[in-house]
Amino acid sequence: MVRAFIGLGSNLGDREGTLRAAVGRLRALPHTSVVAVSKLRDTEPVEYLEQPRFLNGAVELETELSARALLDALMELERRFGRDRTAFPPQGPRTLDLDLLLYGSEAIAEPGLEVPHPRLHERLFVLEPLAELAPALEVPGKGQVQTLLSKLHSPP
Repeated sequence: MVRAFIGLGSNLGDREGTLRAAVGRLRALPHTSVVAVSKLRDTEPVEYLEQPRFLNGAVELETELSARALLDALMELERRFGRDRTAFPPQGPRTLDLDLLLYGSEAIAEPGLEVPHPRLHERLFVLEPLAELAPALEVPGKGQVQTLLSKLHSPP
């Protein structure tokens, strides 16, 4: 079993209902168990600002799925919840966003799959729920989640 962390996000429709339903679908993935779910946070959009606020959180999983199989399952769940990646800009509005943030202690760089998530260490809306679930968690090549979060909270 591998410990993996998934970022959750939604800013269209019933945000909370969508995220709670998505966690339910994660519970149903084969060879996968949901270990913990962070509280959900209402957050400002990042980069593409002309859109509604997001609801974000994180899920800790234990899985026997490979990183690629897990990512494929996440993309399929997004599609089932109405996400069309071609309809909006990459950072634009979405019914559901499921990001594979961490997959064990692995660093993976393959076409379409980068773990740890490339901007994880720069985003409060990702680090805060991760710190709630596992503050001492090590992000390969970046440091502990709590340390990364402290850096973002510190003035430059």
